[in-house]
Amino acid sequence: MDRSKALAALSALAHETRLDLIRLLTPRGEEGMAAGQIAETLGIAAPRLSFHLAALEQAGLLRSRKAARNVFYSVDVRAIGSTMAYVLNHCCCDHPEVRAACTHGVAGGQGAVSSGTEKT
Repeated sequence: MDRSKALAALSALAHETRLDLIRLLTPRGEEGMAAGQIAETLGIAAPRLSFHLAALEQAGLLRSRKAARNVFYSVDVRAIGSTMAYVLNHCCCDHPEVRAACTHGVAGGQGAVSSGTEKT
């Protein structure tokens, strides 16, 4: 991944609603979810949802496909992984403590990935 793509992806991710979208869609894999179902699940009005989906899709983090009258969105997990790899390898210089903080289930809870349900 080059720098400009990494910056576009990180910029797109720098919003609470967009992180919620990634969190919602990632477990659904390639199948994804219909836009209407996403709006209902997250309680977001259609125009606002469309704005955020477009930002993530432009950054290459989401894919869309039409099926009948619905548009389904799914996460491009490879693009998410490439973005994280860029940060780890090019910004954090693959520092072992940074890598350790990214690991699930670190003893004592330090560095464990949160559920993301907290509002900050």
